[in-house]
Amino acid sequence: MLDFAEPVARLIDELKRLPGIGSKSAQRVAFYLLRIPPEEATRLADAIHEVKERIIFCSICNNFTDSDPCRFCSNASRDRSTICVVEEPFNLLAVEKTREYRGLYHVLHGSLSPIRGIGPEHLKIRNLIERLKPSGDGFVEVREIILATNPTTEGEATANYLGRLLKPLGVKVSRIATGVPVGSDLEYADEVTMLKSLINRREL
Repeated sequence: MLDFAEPVARLIDELKRLPGIGSKSAQRVAFYLLRIPPEEATRLADAIHEVKERIIFCSICNNFTDSDPCRFCSNASRDRSTICVVEEPFNLLAVEKTREYRGLYHVLHGSLSPIRGIGPEHLKIRNLIERLKPSGDGFVEVREIILATNPTTEGEATANYLGRLLKPLGVKVSRIATGVPVGSDLEYADEVTMLKSLINRREL
C-alpha cells in the first residue's frame, strides 16, 4: 500500500475485511468514497454508527432488531406453534418472501463446522431449547420445528444435530425439502423455490 497515502491505504485495508471484497474492489470503493461530496460520506458513516449503536439481538429468537422482542416475536398474529430455524438473519427474509409462512423464527447465527472449529456451543441453540419448555400451566405452545438451514454440508450437519437433539423433546421436527438447490444459500432462493421447500418439508 506504499503507492497510496496512509489514510487511503488504511481505508482500503478496512474495506478488504468486508465479505466478498478483494483488493481491487476495495480500491474502487475507496476511490468512489474519495470522489463523493463530504455530506454523502458523512451519511454513510452515520448509518454505520447508528446500526452499531441501536441494533441488538432479540432475546427470544436472536434476530437483529432495534426493539426487544423483535417485530416477529411481538406480533400476536403470528402462529406460535411453529418455529422456523435459520442460520442467519438474512435467511429469515428468504422465508418471509414466500408470504405463506406465518410462524415464528429462531436464528442460530451460524452452522456447525468442525473444520472451522464451530461446534454446538458457538450457535444460539440453548434459548431454542428454552422455548420448548412448558409454560406455567404446563402447556407447550410449540408443536413443530422447521429446520431451514442451508442445503450445504454444514447446514445438513446442523439440521441432523438439531433433529437428534429436539425429537426426544416430543416436538415434530421437519426439514425443508430440496426445492432449494444443494450447495446454495437461502439468500439466493426465489419466492417460488422457497415456498416449495416449505410446503414439501419432511419430518426427520
